[in-house]
Amino acid sequence: MQINLDPGKDASKRAKHGVSLAFAAEVLADADRLELLDARFDCTEERFVVYGLVEERVWVCVFTLRGGVHRIISVRKASNRETQRYRDTVR
Repeated sequence: MQINLDPGKDASKRAKHGVSLAFAAEVLADADRLELLDARFDCTEERFVVYGLVEERVWVCVFTLRGGVHRIISVRKASNRETQRYRDTVR
C-alpha cells in the first residue's frame, strides 16, 4: 500500500498529536482495522476514517484515495469512545 503526505502538514500534526503522518502505514496494516466512510463534512473527495491497533493501542487515521495512493490527512491516538467502538467491532 502506498501512502503520501504533505511535509508541512506532517510537521504541524506531529506538534499537535505527537506522531508523524507516516505512522498511518502501521495503523492501516492492522488486519482487523475498522474502516468507515467519513461523512462528517461536505468534502470534494471521499474521506475515510480507520481505527487500527498498533502495539496494544488504538489509533485513528483519516485519509483519502488519490489515484490508488492513500493521502494521509491525520493520525492520532483514539479517544476512549473510539477505542471502545473498535473493540466492540473486532470481538
